[in-house]
Amino acid sequence: MSETQTLLVPVEAAGWRLDQFLTGALDGVSRSRVQSLVEQGEVLVEGKREKASLKLRGGESVVVTGQQQVTPLEAHAEDIPLEIVYEDADLAVVNKPAGMMVHAGSGATDEARSGGTLVNALLHRFTSLSTIGGELRPGIVHRLDKETSGLIVIAKNDKTHEALAEMFADRRMTKTYIALVQGKLPEDFATIQAPISRDSVRRTRMTTRRLDGARHAVSHYRVVERLETRFGPFTLARVRIETGRTHQIRVHMASISHPVVGDTLYGAPARIIALPLSTTRKAAREVLELDRNFLHSSELEFSHPISGKMVQLQSPLPPELKVFLEQLRDPIQNPAANAISERLSEELPED
Repeated sequence: MSETQTLLVPVEAAGWRLDQFLTGALDGVSRSRVQSLVEQGEVLVEGKREKASLKLRGGESVVVTGQQQVTPLEAHAEDIPLEIVYEDADLAVVNKPAGMMVHAGSGATDEARSGGTLVNALLHRFTSLSTIGGELRPGIVHRLDKETSGLIVIAKNDKTHEALAEMFADRRMTKTYIALVQGKLPEDFATIQAPISRDSVRRTRMTTRRLDGARHAVSHYRVVERLETRFGPFTLARVRIETGRTHQIRVHMASISHPVVGDTLYGAPARIIALPLSTTRKAAREVLELDRNFLHSSELEFSHPISGKMVQLQSPLPPELKVFLEQLRDPIQNPAANAISERLSEELPED
């Protein structure tokens, strides 16, 4: 059902949460779906967008638009270009672009929820994928966030999947990312150990501030470059993660007040505004925007689960991140490109 529906809140519903009321008023619509509709702006109370937690007074007019009942998630083959970095009979490593979901998930439309995923591209590209992840996640051993780019390992059979999963669990898979964060990181290298759990209020977020259900998480960072720019200070860093919690690097960096650039979910600004050239006159100020997170899975190192041979793979920063980085810098401050490459190849500290 996708047509507009108008509801009048009865007086006996005074004091109820908006999502609680709608779950009872909309036939067969789950509370999680109601919350999704509210978050997507498909619910208006007296003509205004509100939060799912809004306490109703009774007598309000509530308009619900959008698709109330959603079709089941599915994985289906799609002819989507893939950059294969490594491939053999047992596994493949793909360079995932930002903006691509790994598998079917949340979205405002059926196409957004189930279309254009990495899994769909894999189903078109490969004749065989592991089945351990189920019908929605064939071949998927680990994940990258939608707006994170870079290297991801794919299992072609169940034996390889099980071995890779064990390697991830035992921390025998070295994963390194490149991140640009807001401000100056205080140390040249450091370890962040902060348990991560789901935010109890905003369920799309994770947090280090809630111990209930928190899982152990460890990230190491090493500064590659500190940038003093006309847009303020930033730090380019290599981050190696020991654990693979949801949004781990994003949450850890935000927890020390240095969110990943572009990551508005964890506090980074949507628009980066240049500092004023003069305090005595007003003038138009330059604005930069990044429609993704500045986070890239740049390196993978592991012992092949079948052959035992060492596999070492790298992925350079994608063009949009390179361009953004250069836009931040003043021309006179640009270091040589090979200096960046050398610093990115430095080793991170051991545990």
